[in-house]
Amino acid sequence: MVSCATLILLSDCKSASTLAGSELKSTKGIRDIGWASLAFALLQSLCTAVLTISGLRVAIGLGALAASGVYGPLLAFHRDAFRIPMLALATIGAIVNLAVLAWIWRLRAQPSAAWRKRELSSKERRSERLQVVLAVVTLVLVGLESWSHVIVHRPPAPAGTVRISTY
Repeated sequence: MVSCATLILLSDCKSASTLAGSELKSTKGIRDIGWASLAFALLQSLCTAVLTISGLRVAIGLGALAASGVYGPLLAFHRDAFRIPMLALATIGAIVNLAVLAWIWRLRAQPSAAWRKRELSSKERRSERLQVVLAVVTLVLVGLESWSHVIVHRPPAPAGTVRISTY
C-alpha cells in the first residue's frame, strides 16, 4: 500500500506510474484531484471572506451606534487638560526611544566596541525595527491629531463674517 505522503512526493515524478506494480498505475488522477481540491478550497475561502466582511460591516455599524451613545461621557476625556499632557508624554516617549536607539547604534559602531561586537539575532533586529516603526508612527499620529484637532474643533465664525481658509 502506498502512503499519502509518498503519493504527494511522487506526484510530479515521471516514474511514479511504475512504483507499486498494480497498486499505482498513474498519478494523473491524483493531480486532477489535487487541482480540484485547490479550486474548491479557493471557492470556500472566497465564501468565508465574503461572510467575514459582511460580519465586519455589521460590527462597524454596531460600534458606531455604541460610540454615538458613549460620546457624551467620553467627551470629558477629550479636554485639553487630558489631551495635551497625553500628547506630550507620547511625543517625549517616542523621541526618547529614538534617541536611545540612535545612541545604541552609535556605541556599536565605535571602533572601541569592536572586541565585543557580535552579530545581532534576528529577534533583536526585529525588536529594534519595531521600536523605530512604533516611535515614528506615534510621532505621525500625534502630528495628525494636533493638526486635525484645530480643523475639527475650531470655533465657528461669528455671524456675518466670512472666514477665509488657507487649507
